[in-house]
Amino acid sequence: MRCAVSDDAQVVAAGHICLDLLPVFEARGGGLDTLLTPGKLINVGPAVTTTGGAVPNTGLALHRLGISTRLMGKVGDDLFGHAILGLLRTHDDTLVGSMIIGRGESSSYTIVISTPGVDRMFFHYPGTNDTFGGDDIDTDQLAGARIFHFGYPPVMRRMYTDGGVELATLMRRVKTAGLTTSLDMAYPDPSSEAGQVDWAALLERVLPHVDIFLPSLDEILFMLDRPRHDALTEAVTGELAASANGALLSTLTDRLLDMGVTIAVLKLGTQGLYARTSSDTKRLASVGTTASGDAENWLGRELLAPCFKANVVGTTGAGDCAIAGFFAGLLKGLPIEGVMTTGVAVGAFNVESPDATSGVPDWDRVQARVNAGWERLPLTLSLQGWRWDADKGIWLGPNDKGGG
Repeated sequence: MRCAVSDDAQVVAAGHICLDLLPVFEARGGGLDTLLTPGKLINVGPAVTTTGGAVPNTGLALHRLGISTRLMGKVGDDLFGHAILGLLRTHDDTLVGSMIIGRGESSSYTIVISTPGVDRMFFHYPGTNDTFGGDDIDTDQLAGARIFHFGYPPVMRRMYTDGGVELATLMRRVKTAGLTTSLDMAYPDPSSEAGQVDWAALLERVLPHVDIFLPSLDEILFMLDRPRHDALTEAVTGELAASANGALLSTLTDRLLDMGVTIAVLKLGTQGLYARTSSDTKRLASVGTTASGDAENWLGRELLAPCFKANVVGTTGAGDCAIAGFFAGLLKGLPIEGVMTTGVAVGAFNVESPDATSGVPDWDRVQARVNAGWERLPLTLSLQGWRWDADKGIWLGPNDKGGG
């Protein structure tokens, strides 16, 4: 079942969605072991309720940027499902026109235990995300859209079981319908069912039907080279990308391009966004969306856009918002350098607010801050053999063909 049909949209944001419940805790002594004591009553403040997942994070960020967007997540017909739809409607009624309601199913939720001075703890129930399948997508609901973005299959059971057949079928069907297809991932829990999946084999099946692939470095290293991922994770304190190098990024994206994706983008946290594009003109032309700009500019590129300096309040949804900025620049017909810059800019706006999307402004404000000479963060990852384009604020890799 669906809500009332919404207006045509340029982007459909589909995939994972949940309700986040955050009880407010006062500062107190001791750790979680003193808090989570059987039989103990703990007074808390009002609960903060918000939506979580790729669908609202990327979708609402696009909406705030002024890009017409349709959300396609799945909720149950329960109290939490109604709460999710209600929260989305506070932004715009038209956003929920393609939301899917599973009759008799339970919606996904996460209880976030975040006490002052203690690392957060999450209690997550996947709910309808686990039952989401290709049969939930009505291709009529894609009419008028240019980009179909699917997020977080590693936390959506039907999408990663059976070798990813369901996900591959869905992306192939959407691609056949004429849309630019995009895929984002999530970091699998190594001890979970998703953590045992042969992700390299799954991607071999799925990526031929994906135009733009936007995982984080941590995610794709886990999926393509688990031994190296584990060794680096054990050796590195803090952000893995900060200790990476250009050769590793190139090696990983070589493999992704060989698997069939046309534009590979790696999210690097505080190190920025890295992109590698196909040198095949036919493959690039099949993406479609770049036709609004200079398609030659996207041919055979390797670039890295450093992050902008920001007053960091929270990092929830930063990667999803960077994706929203990337799509917005793409739809505005910017060259790849501008698309990458807008991606990191929207990500920087995001971290200046505690939640996932409220810090994202409209398109004009993003561009104004960039054009005013917004300071960049320095890189710590090694880019031996790369060159800096000061005019465009972009690092150019040894594989970069300079836009044809």
